[in-house]
Amino acid sequence: MKLPIALLTAFLAAAGSSFAASARPPNIVFIFSDDHAYQAISAYGDFRNLLQTPNIDRIAKAGMRFDRCLVPNSICGPARATVLTGKYNHLNGFPNNSNSTFDGTQVTFPKLLQKAGYQTAMVGKWHLGSDPTGFDFWQVLPGQGVYYNPPMIRMGERVQVPGYVTDIIGDLSLEWLKKRDQSKPFLLMSQHKAPHREWSPAMRHLGADGDRKYAEPPTLFDNYEGRGLAERDQDMTIEKTMTDRDLKFTAPPQLTAEQRKQWDAYYEPRNAAFRAANLQGKDLVRWKYQRYMHDYLATIRSVDENVGRILDYLETEGIADNTIVVYAADQGFYLGEHGWFDKRWIFEESLRTPFVMRWPGVTKPGSVNKDLVSNLDFAETFLDAAGIPVPAEMQGRSLVGILKGQRPADWRKSFYYQYYEYPSPHHVRPHLGVVTDRYKLVRFYGTGEDYWELFDLERDPQELRSVYNDPEYATTVAQLTKELSRLRTELKAPADVPPRWFGNTEGAARKKAKK
Repeated sequence: MKLPIALLTAFLAAAGSSFAASARPPNIVFIFSDDHAYQAISAYGDFRNLLQTPNIDRIAKAGMRFDRCLVPNSICGPARATVLTGKYNHLNGFPNNSNSTFDGTQVTFPKLLQKAGYQTAMVGKWHLGSDPTGFDFWQVLPGQGVYYNPPMIRMGERVQVPGYVTDIIGDLSLEWLKKRDQSKPFLLMSQHKAPHREWSPAMRHLGADGDRKYAEPPTLFDNYEGRGLAERDQDMTIEKTMTDRDLKFTAPPQLTAEQRKQWDAYYEPRNAAFRAANLQGKDLVRWKYQRYMHDYLATIRSVDENVGRILDYLETEGIADNTIVVYAADQGFYLGEHGWFDKRWIFEESLRTPFVMRWPGVTKPGSVNKDLVSNLDFAETFLDAAGIPVPAEMQGRSLVGILKGQRPADWRKSFYYQYYEYPSPHHVRPHLGVVTDRYKLVRFYGTGEDYWELFDLERDPQELRSVYNDPEYATTVAQLTKELSRLRTELKAPADVPPRWFGNTEGAARKKAKK
């Protein structure tokens, strides 16, 4: 049920005093990481068998794994704004990372839980520009944060915290859980920086996988034939875009003397061997890919360990049975597919985010769902699970029915996507589109070189060839174009894109761009 805000406020005023007299609503632990590809979670499986994530897998085995969780805009800050508000970025006001600031006065699910009597906490990566609101406690990283000895902001006060950022976020999350008011249900948002670029591991995980050679994705050397200018003109390849910091030729400046000693002991002999080899061409790309995988996956080891610490605490305290636990990321990520790292695209590795959720007594253990769900649905799901009506302004839908094994008959069959940030970083052109279980219709816009693409995931799962101009697909194009128009109307997508939404306002073409 979705309610106007006035009625919702009245409901919450009454609900705050009713928990003691009714069944206690579930606690909610929302564990969120930055740029964690579903390909790097063993519960999802991957032909490359990149990494075992036993603790994230515990959530999936005890609950539900969502195989088609899509994001409306595949980039960090906008995804976080969507999680909080249950709204697309054209309505929550956070379309890009470059110049957006989150409006903390708007309705968010933590605020509504707080008003209904939940104790709420936010720990870790916030990345929304403004201070968190709706939380009884918060301690966050400023901006992107750093991996080692990070500065943090604790309830408005800047503090310096020694150690490795993932472990620090785990420590702070557990500290809050132990000190919380045990008479109240709680929401904990424990949000990790890892495995965000530049993928710097904990010292204990340097060399954790030896000198293993990871299997390469079949599209590592994609030449982008069969697609348009956007795919060829981006700046996010392993071959050309990675920096000395990404490749660990330069050490992070925040390291202590002892940390620097461990860092140099691991990386410097390997860097010396690399320089001596004088690799060129594809051999150089392969070397960069291997270093990327070793570092990226090592950061996830720490995330998985800290997920396990929270799960163990819930079980030890005897509260696991009444606690919803979610693990998700802000969007997908490229692990060498199409020669890329990063995200941003409507294409599968970027569009799909990992999402596993357990709800003891409600969700059947080991369930797998293949419906089109989204981080747009998280806010509505948490509110529904807590017995709180969903505000009418939210644009997602509660997943409670799906979690109970009772999918609504009218569940979505299509999904709207829109990306804005251009030209920097990574020079990925703005685009919008509609996604179904089989197709993606995409329009690249706003750069003076507008064009369309269509991908058939059944015949072309790696999205290597646009069939937009293939006569065989003319009916599909017409149907999807109509559906795209319907979704844009339903979701109140504006006809004109304000220049500031691109994050960089250079270029008259973008200033006049229309969706």
